[in-house]
Amino acid sequence: MNKSLRGWLMLALTASVLLPWHAQEAGFWGGEWLHAGWPGNDTTAAALWQVLGLQRFGLLPLLLWPVAVGLVCLAPLPRRTQGGALCALALAALGWLAWLGWGPAGTGLPGLGWGALLFSASAVFVLTTGAAWMGACRGDVFVCGVIGMLVALVGLFVMFPVLRVLASAFEQGTGFSLQAAWARVADGRIWSLGCISGTRRCGVAWNTLFLALCTAAGATLLGLCFALVVTRTSFRFKRILRALTVLPIITPPFVIGLALILLFGRSGVVSAWVSQAFDVPAGRGLYGFYGVWLAQLLSFTPIAFMVLIGVVEGVSPSVEEASQTLGGDRWTTFWRVSLPLMRPGLANAFLVAFIESMADFGNPMVLGGNYGVLSTEIYFAIVGAQNDGGRAAGLGLILLVFAVSAFLAQRHWLGNKSYTTVTGKADNGQHVGLDRRLSAVLAVIATLWTSFTLVLYGMILAGGFVNQWGRDNSFTLRHYASAFGIESGEHGLRWVGTAWDSLFTSLMIAGVSAPLTAALGLTAAWLLVRQRFAGKAAFEFATMLSFAIPGTVIGISYILAFNMPPIELTGTAAILVLCFVFRNMPVGLRGGMAAMSQLDRSLDEASTMLGANSFTTARRVILPLMRPALSAALVYSFVRSITSISAVVFLVSAKYNMATAYIVGLVENGSYGIAIAYSSALIVVMLVIVLAAQSLVGKRRLRRVERVEGAAPAPVFSLKVES
Repeated sequence: MNKSLRGWLMLALTASVLLPWHAQEAGFWGGEWLHAGWPGNDTTAAALWQVLGLQRFGLLPLLLWPVAVGLVCLAPLPRRTQGGALCALALAALGWLAWLGWGPAGTGLPGLGWGALLFSASAVFVLTTGAAWMGACRGDVFVCGVIGMLVALVGLFVMFPVLRVLASAFEQGTGFSLQAAWARVADGRIWSLGCISGTRRCGVAWNTLFLALCTAAGATLLGLCFALVVTRTSFRFKRILRALTVLPIITPPFVIGLALILLFGRSGVVSAWVSQAFDVPAGRGLYGFYGVWLAQLLSFTPIAFMVLIGVVEGVSPSVEEASQTLGGDRWTTFWRVSLPLMRPGLANAFLVAFIESMADFGNPMVLGGNYGVLSTEIYFAIVGAQNDGGRAAGLGLILLVFAVSAFLAQRHWLGNKSYTTVTGKADNGQHVGLDRRLSAVLAVIATLWTSFTLVLYGMILAGGFVNQWGRDNSFTLRHYASAFGIESGEHGLRWVGTAWDSLFTSLMIAGVSAPLTAALGLTAAWLLVRQRFAGKAAFEFATMLSFAIPGTVIGISYILAFNMPPIELTGTAAILVLCFVFRNMPVGLRGGMAAMSQLDRSLDEASTMLGANSFTTARRVILPLMRPALSAALVYSFVRSITSISAVVFLVSAKYNMATAYIVGLVENGSYGIAIAYSSALIVVMLVIVLAAQSLVGKRRLRRVERVEGAAPAPVFSLKVES
């Protein structure tokens, strides 16, 4: 028996003897099970006392399970036979645990607690250890364990909730009906092409698809422009551009739409100036496709930039030098050599922006006007007068088909070509400069973007310092005082502002979910790029499910899946953390896959030949070279956890209220000044935290290091990773 297997068995014994088997009313950290003492009562007792004291003999096989596993490991049997026995025992334990939770025996009992959770984790890793002993993953226990962990997590927190909510598309009365699902999916209002003939508007499905394609194309091109400006030109304001490309991500989703209305709405600053200067009435051109498209470009271009920046930096300078040595000029080198090597990043940026556009409902809600899309239709089907969960699920199925189609198209476009550029060989680290005309065009685009973004956020910041925008523009601080007031009393400082509670909760939830999201996303990327295992394509698709479906559907799916035993999470902080982790994980996954596709497998092989195992290779070789992807995953997951609204609008509670949900409540009550002030403060706080996270993670630098010994310089080339 190896050390890891002994550790998992000890964890199973600890979970069965010491930890509460059922969920606690006040939560695990509430201390109810500690105050009750050992052995506890019917809700705080561990599995051992559940059997001995409460006669719940259904748990007896689980108590005997670690003993059976230990006997199998000590038996004089071939390793492959032992592995098969471990797999059988682990599957039996997991099946029995599922029957106790979802079967008749679990009726009326509280949800499963930390004891059951840790016991299940032990069973999963015993299963993967047995599979490795049987020869899976070339006998690598670490790789098998990681695969098993990710498959279990994705299955439980992605597939199960999504299937649970999509099953309602087939529900009719007390049963299921294919005819009911077809009627919901094939509705003429969804697929109408009346806009082509000019008789009426197009259906929401075509509107969604067209908007997503335009947004993905525009965001990818702009993201590539900014990545090239930052890495390949002498643009003076690179740092400002980097900061401004992050700003739209850390902005609450409806604030950009509000700023655009303040600029280009019927009473906006620009609209009023144009109307007076040219004596034309202000129109409603902002409301509709163009307004939503502009808002989504502002929102999703930074995501494309963050995905592409690591890929652009990762193109090997030696390849570009070889092109110039063969007579290629700067434009030919970029067009024929550098750009094709960026295909993984371009494909992943396009896919992420495409799915984000389909799932977005904040911008279409504010600026959509008569231009309906699937996400807003789903929202109104759930919270509107219709209250038709089946229709919402049917629309979700259509979005899922669009996402799968984009995923398959991306795989076909990339094909089986190799895009490896980072090897263990010497490199001077100096990229070839861009063509002067191209650099000038990129500089103009970057300057216009920077100027427009500064104006946009100037409007946002100014809105918090006026009494009432458009009516009483006199200066005031009362909005900030109301939201973030602090008083000093006998017992020290008191946080009397109405926004403090939701702000602290949001920072706590985001701080917990961000590292978990980055870790799971990059680990999944490492598996998908570096490892071969059965069902890899299905696993990759499953990770994209929660990202492709609108946040409102994800929120409802979590309520349906985790609102009752055996997994009861509604109203807790855990359900918010889990929702954010698996909702945002695909961005880290796609960015990690794009960055890792450029790392030569010879780096892994060299580490293995020097005696390192898979875990050491991933930690000491792969992870340092993926710092741009790690930084992007951390930043994106943190800020999206704070700014997201659609996924958590149904999951927040009085105890755990998020900042965006609180701001939406302010907007609904007409408190626009406090809402804008809160949003402005939130932007500043997140910007500081994002910059701090980027400085802590560091950046990857691939360069040539020259060491001089004595009088005769002897260049020694090495690959260095600096922070």
